[in-house]
Amino acid sequence: MRIGIFLVAAGFPGRPQGQVLRDCVEAIAVAEEAGFDDAWIAEHHFMSYGVCPSAATLAAVALGGTRTIGVGTAVSVLSTQHPVALAEQAAMLHHLSDGRFALGVGRGGPWVDLEVFGTGLARFERGFAESLDLLCRALGERTVSAAGEFFRFREVAMVPAASLRPVVACTSPQTALLAATRGLPMLLGMHMDDAGKAAMLAGYEAALPPAPGAVASPSPGADAVRHVAAVVGYVADSTAAAVRELRSAMPRWLEPGLKGYVPVDGRRRPGRDVGEYVDFLTDVHPVGDAGHCVETIRRTREVTGLEHLILMVEGAGEHARTLENIRRLGAEVLPQLHG
Repeated sequence: MRIGIFLVAAGFPGRPQGQVLRDCVEAIAVAEEAGFDDAWIAEHHFMSYGVCPSAATLAAVALGGTRTIGVGTAVSVLSTQHPVALAEQAAMLHHLSDGRFALGVGRGGPWVDLEVFGTGLARFERGFAESLDLLCRALGERTVSAAGEFFRFREVAMVPAASLRPVVACTSPQTALLAATRGLPMLLGMHMDDAGKAAMLAGYEAALPPAPGAVASPSPGADAVRHVAAVVGYVADSTAAAVRELRSAMPRWLEPGLKGYVPVDGRRRPGRDVGEYVDFLTDVHPVGDAGHCVETIRRTREVTGLEHLILMVEGAGEHARTLENIRRLGAEVLPQLHG
């Protein structure tokens, strides 16, 4: 089983934003020492929920300071940037890291980012498929051109060329269908429990195209695609202590952080009861003593078939506690999962 860490670059109150970014780089180096397979970095704009506006940039810094751990974006927001420009960045990181970089992309939301970066609401509402297809061509071919609704340009060479397959953040059956028809792996979020993840994977499996050239051959199956799922990961001396610590700390981050989602067009921002959300996260994810964490991860694997989880490790807020959490997960949880 492949286990990584997931860093939101969480802007807990009182933490200088520049220090949060530096702390993320250190956390990835510590995760490498602790035996994690990879580290994935979130991207957000204009909000304290996550203070990293360029996951690719932070990934580049982290790759430069490590030797073996994989580093990915979870995710680079595709609706607010040009797919070919993102492909160029990904190709550079792929070559400079000897293949340790993974690109995760997502549609994003109807947020003010679309206004600031000038891509507009249409790119979010109906442009994601075109953007994703252009990105895939730019990451799989030596030349690329476009003649679509949102992108029109002559053929150009991809320099440097690279062969990469992005992971797609999926929060709806529609996006899962989009990923399946292109054979791209999904990234599933922390807001889903095991049943929700299993349902998304089943929908993906059902939407997979038949094997080429076969009249009645079986589907290649979702197992052939390395999906990724994000979960909260937090270990303490007891499950009660772990739950208590996160229920005390996480609302201080989530309450102001989630308010940073500002719609671009005046639509009502979706509300969420922060206390209930934290209760959900601590109930369904590996939050507890080491044995409980191992049992929860194994149950997720059994219910969903997922072989790649990334653990959000920043829940306690304090950087020293995040590093301790990473080290304890590496020492007490990973050996039981890899044994």
